[in-house]
Amino acid sequence: MTSFSHTDWKTILRNSAETPEEIASALNLDAEALESVTSRYPARINPYYMDLIKKHGLPLFLQAVPRKEELEDLPWLLPDGLCEEIQSPVPGLFHRYPDRVILAVSSECALFCRHCMRKRDLGKKNIFDKKAALAYLEKHPEIKDVILSGGDPLMLSDAGLDDLLSALRRIPHVETLRIHTRMPCTLPYRITPELVKMLRSHAPLFVNTHFNHPSEITEESIKACGLLVDAGIPVGCQSVLLKGVNDDKNILTSLFRKLMSIRVRPYYLHHPDPVAGILPFRMDVQKGLEIYRSIRGHVSGMAVPPYMIDLPGGGGKVGLHPDIFCAMDGNGWIRVASFEGKIYDYPALARPTGPPLSR
Repeated sequence: MTSFSHTDWKTILRNSAETPEEIASALNLDAEALESVTSRYPARINPYYMDLIKKHGLPLFLQAVPRKEELEDLPWLLPDGLCEEIQSPVPGLFHRYPDRVILAVSSECALFCRHCMRKRDLGKKNIFDKKAALAYLEKHPEIKDVILSGGDPLMLSDAGLDDLLSALRRIPHVETLRIHTRMPCTLPYRITPELVKMLRSHAPLFVNTHFNHPSEITEESIKACGLLVDAGIPVGCQSVLLKGVNDDKNILTSLFRKLMSIRVRPYYLHHPDPVAGILPFRMDVQKGLEIYRSIRGHVSGMAVPPYMIDLPGGGGKVGLHPDIFCAMDGNGWIRVASFEGKIYDYPALARPTGPPLSR
């Protein structure tokens, strides 16, 4: 592993591989093949994560390097398959559940993950209107929980993030702040004592990060998570069950045990969302349930996160249980009730043979 211990995180980030030529040169790939993908879905691999790819190979390679399979389209896989934009009253604010909102405060990340459910917005400018978002929050006293997401909110400067968090703290009915960031995994040098001190001043504040493979848990990421936890900031992990990356009992068991050992609580295990561009990572829901069933009893119950799907059409997250599986229609769809009791069709097969038969 290359040592970056005396290098500012912004300097590391500026040396990221982003063009097909830069990525191809670093990993001995065909730049022309990459170009067909990056022209639609941009890429970024920072030097820290590039070193991890070279050391650990395919599971990390697949998460970071563009593949032509990302371009395969199916009629029910849309760029905004979860209909976030319909639930966005102002730019960058998503209000799906009554008592909470997501603020997509940045479209930038230290690593452009190939399985990103918002890859439609990666690298775009002006996706978030801070003034409008704060005004909306002030007018909606039912909102108690604000989640900073993106992109990655830790792409903001410490000062910029502090300013936003301070503005949120001035809204009396906002009780809880959450930051969803992959920085502890993809660029752990971003987690500095100065950042942590500032975040602590805005308690109660929670961090959810995103590790998908045990190889991503390094000395650097352990230190980053430790800084947060030692400051009294609870850290959880939202992992995604990814075909070819971690769709294996032993890998997930190792991941969840390692997370617990560094005081990071496995929070959710997501099935890949039904959105355009991430088809190569999707698997049948039944296979996901079989993997999930296989880890229960082999790892502490505290380390087993709920297995979740996010319903297309804006239905929200629903937990799946391996002992309760809805009947699948002849084309490979199941019908699932949302938190509001509404019924949604969900593609249970990675490649359904046709539209839902209920339509």
